[in-house]
Formats: sequence, structure tokens, C-alpha cells
Amino acid sequence: LLGLLVFSYAGALHPAGDSFAVFRLPLSCAIFLFVWGTKFRKWMRFGVAFLGLIQVGQVIVPTFLQPIASDYDFVLYQQNLLFSRGEREEWLAAVGASRADFVTLQEVSGQNRMVLDALSNQLPTQHYCDFASVGGVAVLSKFPVVEGTKTCASEDGLAAMQVLTDFGPIWVVSLHLHWPWPFGQATQIERLVPKLEDFDGPVFLAGDFNAVAWSHAVASISDAIGGGYIGPRAPTIHIKGVPIGIDHVLTTPAYAQEVIVMPKYGSDHHGVRAYLTRPRPN
Repeated sequence: LLGLLVFSYAGALHPAGDSFAVFRLPLSCAIFLFVWGTKFRKWMRFGVAFLGLIQVGQVIVPTFLQPIASDYDFVLYQQNLLFSRGEREEWLAAVGASRADFVTLQEVSGQNRMVLDALSNQLPTQHYCDFASVGGVAVLSKFPVVEGTKTCASEDGLAAMQVLTDFGPIWVVSLHLHWPWPFGQATQIERLVPKLEDFDGPVFLAGDFNAVAWSHAVASISDAIGGGYIGPRAPTIHIKGVPIGIDHVLTTPAYAQEVIVMPKYGSDHHGVRAYLTRPRPN
């Protein structure tokens, strides 16, 4: 168990590490319970059990340290739509009620693409890119696009555009990563990093990472935009009943005032609503 836990930190050495990172919390709990119930010497039981508790704390505690929105400049709504569902009125109503400035979408397919038209009054600036058989990725904004900045990386699940806000231009990016090892996520990230590094200025990036917050994959994307992870660490999907957090928001140099996990509204993923602030120009 300890070996598997240590290997969950090895995503930078081998992408299988990120696959095991998904199970870091249950591994840590198992170590604590297993060692506590053995007849090892007391110092061994206490030491290894304490190690397990530290791992649990690293995963759980940040979830409860989320700030509460008080003063913010932007609202971003992130959602994997689920390729097989149609338009859901309750989801459209939730996006409208959020007064979102930006929306990032994944699994935009022929069965749900009508939501782009349904949101065109609220979010008239839209950019869609094809991706995999499960659907494409899209970015929506209420702000006008900076001419010539719409970008697609259709092979790698990225749609991006720079928009002109009241505080200057901001890149808004929707991202859909493959699953980790043994699938193609690591190679996909290798191709994406140079593209992300070319985005000058502030970046708001959100999407379905198919990787947990503490993975090397999320850290690689965050480093590429020169930013930081802002949330959420809470579960956003249930796979065979197991809750996992794989939908994330990263920004630079914005700061999250609050990140809220929203209902699924017919998808298999929860939505994410992020309240963001940005330093004003002097």
C-alpha cells in the first residue's frame, strides 16, 4: 500500500503515477486502518498511521479552505455537457442565473450543440472546435473577441480565444484531456504545453482534465499558463459510484473568490461556477 501511495506522486516520471493519484485518498485511508489494526510495534503503527492521516489531510483540508465570494469581477461557468444528452432547460436557466461572463464546454455534440444558440444573447462571442467522437470543445463570452486570436487544437481538445474585457484582454480556454495512462493524456499534454505557453497575458482555463487536482497533469497545465490551481477539489463525477474531482479551473493572474460545484443537470459531470477577481490596472 505504501508503495502504491508513493507511486501516486510519480506522475512526472511515468504517466501511470497520475492514474494511481486518483486513488490517493482511499490508499491513505487503507494504510491508516490496516496499520492501526496490526500488531506491529507501537512506534511503527503510530508513524505509518500518521503518514496516512497526512495524506488524507492534503486531499481533504483544502476543500474546506475555499474562500467565500465577496467582491469579484468575473463569473466563469464550466461544464462537460455529456455528448448524448439534448438541451436541458434547467441547465440553461442555471447559466443564465449565474450571470456568467464566460462559459467553457466539453462534449459539445450534434445532440446538445443547440445550447450555443440558446446562449447567444447572453454570450454572443462563441468559438467551437472539433475534438473526439464524444464531441468538441467551446468557449463562450459576453465580451468581444480580439481579432485573429481564435485558436483550435482539435487533435488535443483545446478551444481558446482572447477577449477584450473592461480590464484588458484575457485568454479564455476550454480543455478536454484524455484519460491518464494507459490512455494518451501524457502525449496530449506534451503537445498542448507549447501552445499554452504562447498565450500572453491573463488566462482563464477550465475543463474536464480527467485527472485529479494533485496530479502531475494538472500541475503541467498550470505551469504552462504561468498560473495556479483555484478549484474545486470536491468531486465532480461519480465513476461506478466512486466520487472523483476531475473538472478544474486554472487562472493567471486572477484569483478565485469562490468556486462552487453545481448540479449535473442531466450530464454525468457536475458543473463548476467560479467567481474571479483580477488586479485592476494602475
